[in-house]
Amino acid sequence: MNHTSTRIPYERTGYFTKIVSDYLNQSASLQPFYKHNANLEGIQQAIHERQAFDTPRALLVETLQAQYKGLPVTEKLQQHIASLASNNTFTVTTAHQPNIFTGPLYFIYKIMHTVRLADELSQQLPQYKFVPVYYMGSEDADLDELGYLNLGGQKLVWNTRQTGAVGRMKVDKELTKVLHAIEGQIAVLSKGKELVALFKRCYTGGKTIQQATLELVNELFGAYGVVVLVPDHAKLKSAFRSAVEKELLEGFSHQKVAATIASLGKHYKVQAGGREINLFYLLDDKRERIERSGDGYEVKALGLQFSKEAILAELDAHPERFSPNVILRGAFQETILPNIAFIGGGGELAYWLELKDVFEAIKVPYPVLVLRNSFLLMQREQEQKLQKLGFDPAALFNTEQNLVYELVMRESNVKLCLTDELKEAAAYYEKLKQLTGAIDATLKQHVESLEVKAVKRLKELEKKMLRAEKTKFEAQQKQIAKLKQDLFPNNSLQERVQNFATWYATYGPQWLQMIYEVSEGFPNNFTIVAYE
Repeated sequence: MNHTSTRIPYERTGYFTKIVSDYLNQSASLQPFYKHNANLEGIQQAIHERQAFDTPRALLVETLQAQYKGLPVTEKLQQHIASLASNNTFTVTTAHQPNIFTGPLYFIYKIMHTVRLADELSQQLPQYKFVPVYYMGSEDADLDELGYLNLGGQKLVWNTRQTGAVGRMKVDKELTKVLHAIEGQIAVLSKGKELVALFKRCYTGGKTIQQATLELVNELFGAYGVVVLVPDHAKLKSAFRSAVEKELLEGFSHQKVAATIASLGKHYKVQAGGREINLFYLLDDKRERIERSGDGYEVKALGLQFSKEAILAELDAHPERFSPNVILRGAFQETILPNIAFIGGGGELAYWLELKDVFEAIKVPYPVLVLRNSFLLMQREQEQKLQKLGFDPAALFNTEQNLVYELVMRESNVKLCLTDELKEAAAYYEKLKQLTGAIDATLKQHVESLEVKAVKRLKELEKKMLRAEKTKFEAQQKQIAKLKQDLFPNNSLQERVQNFATWYATYGPQWLQMIYEVSEGFPNNFTIVAYE
């Protein structure tokens, strides 16, 4: 695919928080909350720390081979999985829940970012091997967030009655209805039938969502060697047993995060601080909180109670039943993977910045945090329309109102700004204040009141003049409104709303390759991509 890129600072977009820009700028106020800078030197430091940690590599490889059994595995992926047994192999990881049919665009961007960074590091540090990993947050139970996608301006919702971890849910008739709706929208596109066939192969009746997602990501990214890890696994959970026991007995993570939040919160808006015990009890189609109850524990929603001895026995017998929440999930991930870099969005980075002391408490290496790539995709003809209107791509991040104002002020043949007249009015009333003040001080206050009213009327007149002139540019206003509506659905970033299916059904694997080409290992800018 032919394409060009324009990169602009994240803070210029208006869609990213101060904590993100400060992290990218290595602000002194944030440095106490992470371990390594997001650059090559930081990666080398992370490798050094990871080499001193006993990662369960053999268990990881055994688990992955079992997960991929019976699936088509590319030679590159086979090599990547086998290489994880070597102490010189490290992972670059992103994590995301198993949104149906991948959910928003940034699901794709995050995974491709792991590929790009792993490739760049392999070139820069050839003595090591770097493997891209998608760590599936399959135990997330928020179906409202994971059970829909936006396609062609329509929100398609999975209206299932299933509960619990979304990854354990199964493809049912309601999900098949969503698939049929997708087919109705994309089957007519050049690669649409192929994508529909892929969805149907992955989302077959009775298959779990985590298995369907594993298969779909494998089909899309297998050629790039992306390893998909489903952590909902007894043996993997057993490798995290000591941390789970420490959490049950001491509630250590909440204490550590509470102290960090108190410090971080002095400068930034912080995420939620978790709970006294940051673990869920995961059983079949239920995922419910574990809470203290006197000297023991309870899972109220399931009517279960445990003594200290009983819950530790349960942990030994069924480690898969203990599910870390957002506070401990990252520590579990970094325990079972030889990871040196974690790629996440702005919100993810914000809560990871709360967790450094949690990692230190259980002696798990803390990775380099990398802000994921962000893109705005626009067709070449959209770019050309924008250019005819007199704007560069970066201007799109202004409001529609400001764009129209700038266009009218630039293109109009009449004077619309009363700046000079306002200055003249100010000078006139200043002269009056001096004149009247010499007679009676109270008259000066009266003149000031007259000035306020006069300035107000002049500014109202200026607005009326602009509104009247705008009517001459009605066609351009409609074009601006259409561009903003198409590229910023619901006034949000495109990547947070739209699904990848329309692009992939039009261009096929070439579209993924384009995303790879415009990606950066360590991005410092938001990227606008014009393609044809």
